[in-house]
Amino acid sequence: MAITDWPESERPREKLLAAGASGLSDAELLAIFLRTGVRGMTAVDLARDLMRRFGSLRALLMASREEFCITKGLGEAKYVQLQAVMEMARRQLSEILVRGDALSSPQAAADYLRAQLRDREHEVFGVVFLDTQHRVLAYEELARGTVDGAAVYPREVVKAALRRNAAAVILAHNHPSGIAEPSAADRALTERLRQALGTIDVRVLDHLVVGDGAPVSFAERGWI
Repeated sequence: MAITDWPESERPREKLLAAGASGLSDAELLAIFLRTGVRGMTAVDLARDLMRRFGSLRALLMASREEFCITKGLGEAKYVQLQAVMEMARRQLSEILVRGDALSSPQAAADYLRAQLRDREHEVFGVVFLDTQHRVLAYEELARGTVDGAAVYPREVVKAALRRNAAAVILAHNHPSGIAEPSAADRALTERLRQALGTIDVRVLDHLVVGDGAPVSFAERGWI
């Protein structure tokens, strides 16, 4: 049966318009993106099949170009569209972050850093530089490493803070394993950076560790 023959309350587009995107399942959201199915399958059937094949929506979104394009019902045009959608989402989060009042909600910084770092294959260390009113000056990635770690040198972070004329920073790095729980090394590094930045009167407001779930905040745990 074609989707147009379904009751309106069950059609993904109509459900989104009536209840909002958050009320749809991963497969229904994917079906709206796909727009059409393939022979013998509606867009929803195809979306459910893709979810089973890839295991999750995230795995599908992060599939390589080759794996994505050879999959029935996808192809290069859909790959290009998907990459554009994902980049627009990242840029939208970036615009939220750099607005003057963005850090009145710490969640804005957490959402942005999660979008930037969560799906990296290797460990990346980044810093959000802030002015005296905690408005965002810049985001900069200062170290990239293997899946086991990134070499972060306090002097390089201090030089970057001076170059940006920053008054405060938010530190962030990812755990490619997906487990965001900070290690003893993470805590030791944070303390070294806090002390180094303190010599130039730059405050460390937080250190976020990004994994598969919500980022872990050092500030929320009382470690900063």
